[in-house]
Amino acid sequence: MKPSADKPAPTSYLECPEPYPADLSALNDGYKRVFDLTIILIGHIILSPIFLLLWTLIPLAIKMEDGGEIFFHQPRMGKNRQKFLIIKFRTMVEDAEKITGPILSPRDDPRITRVGRVLRWAHLDELPQVFNIIKGEMSLVGPRPEHFELEQKNLLKMPELSQRLRVLPGITGLAQTRGFYDSEVRDKVRYDNLYIKRMHPLLDLKLLLISPFIILSGGERKKD
Repeated sequence: MKPSADKPAPTSYLECPEPYPADLSALNDGYKRVFDLTIILIGHIILSPIFLLLWTLIPLAIKMEDGGEIFFHQPRMGKNRQKFLIIKFRTMVEDAEKITGPILSPRDDPRITRVGRVLRWAHLDELPQVFNIIKGEMSLVGPRPEHFELEQKNLLKMPELSQRLRVLPGITGLAQTRGFYDSEVRDKVRYDNLYIKRMHPLLDLKLLLISPFIILSGGERKKD
């Protein structure tokens, strides 16, 4: 979207307009909080032996590899452009962003640890995001939250990105089950807006059920 000749381009992401189409004006997300907490509770009860094993072995493996921090916190942009700290199991060397700054992790990123590669392949590094959901910062299903600084830059180039910031970001979503990690931003936005338009508990349940099969079958090229 090019700025008009008589109007200067925005210099801050906060100045970007919020061009919400008519079909996105009414959101059906009132069910989210109850749905998310119910699924988390039922899942942890039914799969308690598995979760107990994961919550024990993963921190132990990370600590044994390099003695560094178990968890990784990174600023992401959430609903209504609010900043929050996403929580993940650490998969890179400590202070990795001090080396390169905030970037999209490339294929065969040398900063990723051996344990980290396994966690990323299985998406188990996402497990601690359950705390983000409990805090009300994320949902199980929704647009993936981007790094706060990178999203600021994206908003300057594509103000229409603000459309997907009207809902809570998610651990998985339509863009993750239909696209690729390194898909073009515009393609991800198209899937995100389609999800927002059709948002419903049954759709969320469907995406949650098919996500593990897509992950294990190598449906996603890479992870963030």
